[in-house]
Amino acid sequence: MKAIRRFTVRPVLPEPLLPLAELARNLRWSWHAETRELFQSVDPEGWQAAGGDPVRLLAAVPDDRLQTLAHDRRFLRRLGTVAADLDDYLTGERWYQQHQNGPELPAAVAYFSPEFGITAALPQYSGGLGILAGDHLKAASDLGVPLIGVGLLYRHGYFRQSLSREGWQQEHYPVLDPNELPVCLLRDADGVPARVSLKLPGGRALHAHIWQARVGRVPLLLLDSDVEGNDGAAREVTDRLYGGGSDHRLLQEMLLGIGGVRAVRTYCRITGHPGPEVFHTNEGHAGFLGLERIRELAGESGLGFDAAVEAVRAGTVFTTHTPVPAGIDRFDKGLLARHFGDGAELEGVPVDRILELGAETYPGGDPGVFNMAVMGLRLAQRANGVSTLHGAVSREMFAGLWPGFDPADVPITSVTNGVHAPTWVAPEVMRLGARQIGAGRAEDALSVGGSQRWDAVADIPDQDVWDLRRVLREQLVQEVRERLRASWKQRGAGTAELGWVDSVLDPDVLTIGFARRVPSYKRLTLMLRDPERLRRLLLDPERPVQIVVAGKAHPADDGGKRLVQELVRFADDPRVRHRIVFLPDYGMAMAQKLYPGCDVWLNNPLRPLEACGTSGMKAALNGCLNLSVLDGWWDEWFEPDFGWAIPTADGNATDEDRRDDLEAAALYELVERRVVPRFYDRSGAGGLPARWIEMVRRTLVSLGPKVLAGRMVREYVERLYAPAALAHRALTADAARELAAWKGRVREVWPRVSVGHVEALAAAPVNGTAELGATLTLRVQVALDTLGPDEVEVQAVAGRVDAQDVIADARTFPLKPAGGPDLEGRCLYEGPLVLDRTGPFGYTVRILPAHPLLATPAELGLVAAPPETGAGTGSGVLLR
Repeated sequence: MKAIRRFTVRPVLPEPLLPLAELARNLRWSWHAETRELFQSVDPEGWQAAGGDPVRLLAAVPDDRLQTLAHDRRFLRRLGTVAADLDDYLTGERWYQQHQNGPELPAAVAYFSPEFGITAALPQYSGGLGILAGDHLKAASDLGVPLIGVGLLYRHGYFRQSLSREGWQQEHYPVLDPNELPVCLLRDADGVPARVSLKLPGGRALHAHIWQARVGRVPLLLLDSDVEGNDGAAREVTDRLYGGGSDHRLLQEMLLGIGGVRAVRTYCRITGHPGPEVFHTNEGHAGFLGLERIRELAGESGLGFDAAVEAVRAGTVFTTHTPVPAGIDRFDKGLLARHFGDGAELEGVPVDRILELGAETYPGGDPGVFNMAVMGLRLAQRANGVSTLHGAVSREMFAGLWPGFDPADVPITSVTNGVHAPTWVAPEVMRLGARQIGAGRAEDALSVGGSQRWDAVADIPDQDVWDLRRVLREQLVQEVRERLRASWKQRGAGTAELGWVDSVLDPDVLTIGFARRVPSYKRLTLMLRDPERLRRLLLDPERPVQIVVAGKAHPADDGGKRLVQELVRFADDPRVRHRIVFLPDYGMAMAQKLYPGCDVWLNNPLRPLEACGTSGMKAALNGCLNLSVLDGWWDEWFEPDFGWAIPTADGNATDEDRRDDLEAAALYELVERRVVPRFYDRSGAGGLPARWIEMVRRTLVSLGPKVLAGRMVREYVERLYAPAALAHRALTADAARELAAWKGRVREVWPRVSVGHVEALAAAPVNGTAELGATLTLRVQVALDTLGPDEVEVQAVAGRVDAQDVIADARTFPLKPAGGPDLEGRCLYEGPLVLDRTGPFGYTVRILPAHPLLATPAELGLVAAPPETGAGTGSGVLLR
């Protein structure tokens, strides 16, 4: 019979065991091996049945077992040690506290993301964006950064994936009961659950409770709309991650951004946590947080819209994760107008000014849409991509917002993603590292970095490295067989049909892994381009290869589902099914076995469409070698000492079939001629593959410190959070009003600002040539209208030029006032220009707005320069 009501009965722990509840509710257990081992010892079989989730475990432990443990002195000593370690972790000084330079670092940072991948026990993620956000929170906790995470609690999470008998992806959405998750309701002092509310059109309302997950030292606030007081549609706003149509998605993002700010304010009021000085928007989904902060300042504080925008921008960091316009959320302007018009949300904030913030006011933009990334960039004084290459791609993609500037000058920097090593490094790897350099030093190296500690890997004996790799490969083989058997049973196979599963994969065979989401640009089936050649690789009698594949296609992406089906059908072939497998339902639990167990991690996206791609980082931390297209992070850090770069056919970008053929051929060639021979070359001492083992070492020593989330978060703190906090403090109400008024005045007069005659006074080129190291003295006439010399920067821009006289690798040289204004209002500027490079060389001159509260001179998107043709452009000077 089916129950008519469901609720959770919590266990009553004996008093000596009460610390278990605290340990279970803090998600540090998900990356702290000693805590997990403690819970496993409570009930080994129950731990397995609970999927490694302490909350589920404690809910199922028999009372007699609890009573036994309450009198087990050895267990209680162990419990006391682990509980004391957590207390020290939560309260002790860490990197942030030890490295604070006076009051420069922010008192708190609010970090908003639509998804967070913390642990499989809290399934609130779909892929890389959520895993990155989870790793960001964990690394911030390890470093002591006072972060507050903000997201949504999806009652169905992301979908669970299975396969039909024909290999077609099927989606399932299990119901998640928050009372059975490692979260608790945020409550006011009177015990009533705290909640936030948004106004909706037609007099409706959207209410949400605030669930709190504790990620080490970091609180994660998750908003849940399935509460009493909401109508049916409002209750379903947080039903599924990335579900529903435009109106549903808009409500999710309004709740995340606007409701999220209100949740942070509520949390800080209840707990006394310092209020955030910096707001970090992880992708455009949470961009509405800026509108709520404008409402706070413009309406409640009487600052006015323009000044409020300046104050909000100063303390906001925006991270973009997409390298293609199609990956950005865009809404119909009419839909926005209904939700932000009279009687709806953000009353008192002019809807026309809101719509301007997301308008695509650049060539090729759609005047009918509201672009969330465009709003994110306009409301953040600091923005970044997630790898060096992605930063360059983002500057190109969004250059239209800064007309007149070369993409290199667009104010979008980059912070390359990292991964949280304690989460992703296999326990066996951790133990080997601890044995080599000491447990404390190994934990510090994984959390914070330090190349000198990673260098100790070079001293690990070859036999130990190779034995470890085989153990990890063997564990993966067992995991694959269990998951494959379960998958085939879901597909309708009987036990009698599945005897072959016991011979799937071999722990002594070169193992390649490929696992990620399945959009077309990631090219799941590139390996199938020449099926016969792939079969020969898999079935080579002397040097075979085996491949483990996993990944989910978006539920609405039938093209992606067809790719999954194509791969599954190939892997179902009885001739090769012992050498290639597709595992459904890719998630954190599977990934934590998959990365360590593979010898090679394959990544073959269409370059440059992989913003960063962190799966290869996680594999690398376990001694897995990367075989990848030079895209994302691999473009930045690849060296032949520790991996392989798949050549790309960039000249065939318009012919996709031709490009795929060429790159697939290059992939096969690499595997056949370089990867396979090196793995099976056992000519080293003791019959070991010495050159392969050395590549494993170089991977750990060279990549280890770079790919850490600790390195990434330190960069965010030092390069973005600290400057944003200082800018936030500088933007007092009066300063914000003054800056807004100044920007308005500059925009008004800028059409009358111009560069006039440019001449070189000394060491001028003779017959079009000049000597390396010579210095030109430039004199420039400029018209500034009513602007003063302290309100502009006049610069010479110089560097090598191409055949079209376009300056590359430009350097800027400041020019200083030398006289004026003359009768026509023109001022004279002068300055030296050093000829520091040989070859075709050119220069030009430009004028930029200047103000001490600007983060960059390009901030306003205003520049004045000479005409592209005519005297005074200074291009085409040849050096010898």
